[in-house]
Amino acid sequence: MFLWGTATAAYQIEGATGEDGRGPSVWDTFAHEPGRVRDGHTGDVACDHYHRWREDVALMSELGAGAYRFSISWPRVLPEGIGAPNPQGLDFYDRLVDGLLAAGITPVPTLFHWDLPQALQDRGGWLNRDVAGWFADYAAVVAERLADRVRMWITLNEPFVHMAFGYGMGIHAPGQALLLDALPVAHHQLLGHGLAVRALRAAGAEQVLLTNNCTPVRPASGSPQDVAAADAYDVLHNRLFADPVLLGRYPDLSAYGVDAPDDALGVRDGDLATIAAPLDGLGVNYYNPTRIAAPAGAEPGLPFADVGITGHPTTAFGWPVVPDGLRELLTGLRDRYGAALPPIYVTENGCSQPDELTPEGVDDQERIAFLRDHIAAMERARAEGVDVRGYFVWSLLDNFEWAEGYHQRFGLVHVDFATQRRTPKASFRWYRDFLAGH
Repeated sequence: MFLWGTATAAYQIEGATGEDGRGPSVWDTFAHEPGRVRDGHTGDVACDHYHRWREDVALMSELGAGAYRFSISWPRVLPEGIGAPNPQGLDFYDRLVDGLLAAGITPVPTLFHWDLPQALQDRGGWLNRDVAGWFADYAAVVAERLADRVRMWITLNEPFVHMAFGYGMGIHAPGQALLLDALPVAHHQLLGHGLAVRALRAAGAEQVLLTNNCTPVRPASGSPQDVAAADAYDVLHNRLFADPVLLGRYPDLSAYGVDAPDDALGVRDGDLATIAAPLDGLGVNYYNPTRIAAPAGAEPGLPFADVGITGHPTTAFGWPVVPDGLRELLTGLRDRYGAALPPIYVTENGCSQPDELTPEGVDDQERIAFLRDHIAAMERARAEGVDVRGYFVWSLLDNFEWAEGYHQRFGLVHVDFATQRRTPKASFRWYRDFLAGH
């Protein structure tokens, strides 16, 4: 059965950051540091989903969603990241799962969507290899409580983005700008994924996935320099987080001056076998392709330059709208990995638009066109033989959009953050009608 659904993440919607025993996450710390998030916005309240989850499940039921991808807040379950679980935190997700199932909606929890407990960041965060084991312990705690009712699990969300933005460039929590010294974060996240797969299966989990942010990479020209730069970027963004999982090895990182990737990443005996544990699906988050050129000048640094996609409309975020890039991505994964590629689920796809709430609601025709065209591109990939089994719109609700705060609206449902009033947009009604026919 094909899963049609929608998606959110804990820190972006839950709020209640200091309630019922929840500990602080790196995003709580980061958002409260001046200058980190646009206009000083924080996720302290967000969409108040912690208190309003029943209303949000009712919206999903009205939408006709078959599945809901959400994330579990690690510091809500384990306030210190390790140690004794917080019963109130587990109770919240227990109620949410039961509410979803009662509404006929398949729950698809993600265990880590960037909100590492601050207590673990204080011990080095994902630069500390020990966090991989602590993540597996956390997975076991959650699965013990929920695996009797939850059949599909996602371990990590977008490990590339968390490494690059959180540890490489410092524009996301925890705000470290280490550039290539952030590479061990890739390995520790993937090792945590592999150990969590083991813990989830031991608890009876039926299906386990990993979700990567993926982008088709296009050279700016046919010159050997631009082609080499595009290949280098593809290695960093896509292959660094897929090859170990699907092929059991890290890709060539020589473009980054790394001759022995296993040494640079801190790989130990047995790690790659753990990381390459068989999966039941690969989650793919797609927003746009990337156009890459050779870096200009002789300045030392990264071996590529992102020169942007031109000739396409853009979202409110400035991202190019290239629907066929999704087909390009899906067929490219099939061609690259062949029989090693498990079934694919498009776990995020959506756009930010300059939505305006009027007395008549929100007429977001650009989002409707975006979803219609991207779904059509996905269906073309399926017609070309790619085994795609699910599609999740990002996002159910307007929410806290990380370093952009509340300035970027991705939701099918408009949220007035002052009153918490939810208003389904025209895109909600379009997706509802689409789902009714599927």
